[in-house]
Amino acid sequence: MKVFRSAAVIVFLAGPAYAQMATPNINLIPELQSKTPEEKEAEAVKDKAYKESLRKIPDAKVSSDPWGSVRGAETPKASAPAKPRTKTGSTAN
Repeated sequence: MKVFRSAAVIVFLAGPAYAQMATPNINLIPELQSKTPEEKEAEAVKDKAYKESLRKIPDAKVSSDPWGSVRGAETPKASAPAKPRTKTGSTAN
């Protein structure tokens, strides 16, 4: 039984190492290719159309208090902020 356990441990430890060696060298970030003038012009047209479409969207009016309708008309006013406590005694560290 000890032989089976030790063999299982060796297999579990060797698995990730084998997986790292088995993968081929893959470049996940290919070299950037320059765009042709036609592609640049088409992209500029698309950007202009996108910006024009954004101007057509009306501004949404957002209330400053989203919970205003939940609370009652009379809300308690916030109390004055408390004074910061001062420490007394030695501050030797």
